[in-house]
Amino acid sequence: MLKVWNTLTNQKEEFHPLTPHIVNMYVCGPTVYNYIHIGNARSAIAFDTIRRYFEFRGYTVNYISNFTDVDDKLINEAKAENSTVPAIADKYIAAFYEDTDALNIERATVNPRASHNIPEIIDFIKILVDKGYAYPVDGDVYYRTRKFKNYGELSGQNVDELEQGASQHVTAEELARKEDPLDFALWKAAKPDEISWESPWGQGRPGWHIECSVMSIKYLGATFDIHGGGQDLEFPHHENEIAQSEAATGHTFARYWLHNGFVTIGDDDEKMSKSLGNFVLARDLIQDNDPQAVRFLMATTQYRRPIRYSQASLQDAKNNLERLQTAWTNLNYRFASAEAGNTSAVDDQADAIQTAFITAMDDDFNAQNGMTHVYELAKTINTYVEQKVVRIGTLEHLRGLLRDLAGIFGIQFAETGELLDADVENLIEERIAARKAKNFARSDEIRDQLAQEGIILEDTPQGTRWHRK
Repeated sequence: MLKVWNTLTNQKEEFHPLTPHIVNMYVCGPTVYNYIHIGNARSAIAFDTIRRYFEFRGYTVNYISNFTDVDDKLINEAKAENSTVPAIADKYIAAFYEDTDALNIERATVNPRASHNIPEIIDFIKILVDKGYAYPVDGDVYYRTRKFKNYGELSGQNVDELEQGASQHVTAEELARKEDPLDFALWKAAKPDEISWESPWGQGRPGWHIECSVMSIKYLGATFDIHGGGQDLEFPHHENEIAQSEAATGHTFARYWLHNGFVTIGDDDEKMSKSLGNFVLARDLIQDNDPQAVRFLMATTQYRRPIRYSQASLQDAKNNLERLQTAWTNLNYRFASAEAGNTSAVDDQADAIQTAFITAMDDDFNAQNGMTHVYELAKTINTYVEQKVVRIGTLEHLRGLLRDLAGIFGIQFAETGELLDADVENLIEERIAARKAKNFARSDEIRDQLAQEGIILEDTPQGTRWHRK
């Protein structure tokens, strides 16, 4: 039985979707005012991995992830670039897709944008005003936080302590307009030359929190299965989403709340963020490294655990990925000499590995434990293909299982008969090592294998070069 850690109840719970075999999931997406850094990418990868595992287990997943395209940060960036907010949003949404496509992150079922849902946002705020949960002041609309009795439950916050902290971070002007320092903005009155829309309260734009409530309910219904995002969104963003959504609909908002851990950097494990200026852009990292290795680093850590980014951790990911790619290459090479039938003992071993993998991943998507069984599968493959007699049925079984399990983590292998550049490089490195060890039989075998795949090697004083026919 699949279990997830529910932040709302602070415990692990059996997962039961509202509709059998269907998962409705909403994940908070980026504010599109800049390129994403690898901390942003970690969240996208974590929930893509969760989505893929649900699909592996036979679920249909409706996956909604928004773009915040109306925000102070976009307004400031538009001014800095002498551009417009929509143009800035379009630019960085395109960049987001470029980066996430490179990381093999499946695109969401829908990526709604705040600016495309203004009528729905206004209607939602009207409901809250009519119910007494919100109040207009000079073109702004605020949510009455204390009126929602369960406020603070998700993040484990005490309302009185929150009030004391909030009063220290609110300007005197804003404090004078609010009934309570804890109240938060649903609608913001327009300032001169800012992007805005007409509303019952005058020209303005939505606050940050309201958009996710509106768009998740629009596409998934008043109550849905999973709401996800980074740990930094627990408070105040997700806390505010719950308060305004449940006040408006009268129903439980999301049934399970999942939050991914941070990417940390440096000796003091500082959280990576743009505000701290200690970030690494995803596009810079994947330009200088195999995107699959970057994805592998992020996907093979259990989603709630922090990831410490360093060149050493990235190199470890590259090495582990090479183990899988080598097993894939070795396996496919043996098809040419395989005999008909199956090797039942190896088939049974592969089935046992899959069962152990599912047990590990069913425990709150424990990627680290799950990967130990994928490595075990790679070892089983490497041992089997060294046998004098191998059988086509078992090779196909092993190949399909390795492809499916690795695919959950976003890893793609070359199709049969096609070597990726990384596969070629790995085999060349193995050949160089074999020659140094005077294992000329293995060296010749690798050269012949590559030649069959249309890869020509040229041994030069500067090293081995290669090209395709």
